[in-house]
Amino acid sequence: MQTNFSQPQTFNPADMAHKVLDNKQDEVLDNLNDEEDSELELSDEQDVEHKGVKSTRFKKLQKKLRKQVSHAIRDFNMIEDGDVIMVCVSGGKDSYTLLDILLFLKHIAPINFDVVAVNLDQKQPGYPEEVLPNYLQQQGIPHYILEKDTYSVVKSVVPEGKTYCSACSRLRRGSLYGFAKQIGATKIALGHHRDDILATFFLNLFHGGSLKAMPPKLLSDDKQNVLIRPLAYVEEKDIVKYARYKEFPIIPCNLCGSQENLQRAMVEDMLREWDDAHPQRLASIFKAMQNVAPSQLADRELFDFESLKLDRDDSERPFEGVNIQVGGEDNLAEIGLPTQPEVKPFEEANKVNKIPTINPIID
Repeated sequence: MQTNFSQPQTFNPADMAHKVLDNKQDEVLDNLNDEEDSELELSDEQDVEHKGVKSTRFKKLQKKLRKQVSHAIRDFNMIEDGDVIMVCVSGGKDSYTLLDILLFLKHIAPINFDVVAVNLDQKQPGYPEEVLPNYLQQQGIPHYILEKDTYSVVKSVVPEGKTYCSACSRLRRGSLYGFAKQIGATKIALGHHRDDILATFFLNLFHGGSLKAMPPKLLSDDKQNVLIRPLAYVEEKDIVKYARYKEFPIIPCNLCGSQENLQRAMVEDMLREWDDAHPQRLASIFKAMQNVAPSQLADRELFDFESLKLDRDDSERPFEGVNIQVGGEDNLAEIGLPTQPEVKPFEEANKVNKIPTINPIID
């Protein structure tokens, strides 16, 4: 049933998700009996085997992911009334999770938008081409399967021993972006999560000499498509757990992800080690990406360093301390600097209020 609106609205699913999740799922979670509460002591693997999607852990994880996706959509205005969202589904855990959550939000959102799944069958040897269509058909999800032998093209143009990522990505983007315009999809949803964004940031930092990552929302270079990443706030480890609970029919990629010694794989290993040793570090780094201060960096295109000028008033602020030792009085006098600068006693009681903040970012 579609809803009519007297005024144009944008998708703020966080409000609706908050009602649905809090009223229904919280009621379930808050009224669990002792037997279900004891289930929290199980490991993730035991939990999946024990009760799966009926477990307490799954309900809490599901609620967490839905809220994170809702907040990302709200923060970046990813979905608007009347949108047709083309979800790129590869058969991996990320795209399955994205599709699952967007379909849920579609049913509870106060606006109208549609979701269609699109898969690009790249004709890789041994690829189980029936798995994804069967799943989408069983779930009643409208979808397209695009068949194009990009695998052979990539293998033919990339020398042995080199990574396939660049060529493969360009071919996939060209096919999917063009198809989105062909069918009238207004947004392309990609399954990149928070840790993908961080990995791209460090790849560019270490190997590209630039501070950039994957934006949660992006206008393509030709301005023909808008890309959104609703999983931008979601951690990979949560997606792994979610996919395990939901028992998605995961299709492993043997084209790019299986190559050894990829720089991205090394960066991802580094991030996992950080997360194990310092659980809040990745969250802090991602927060920093949302709190950029161009004046505290060194990019002359982002901040006009050349035009910085003094704007002092007439008030004087004598040095507060014990003494000032002066050397080279003649030279100081020659350039017009004081040879006996004023010294005021340092008042211990007022020192907190006297210390100036040099860097406004670090108080």
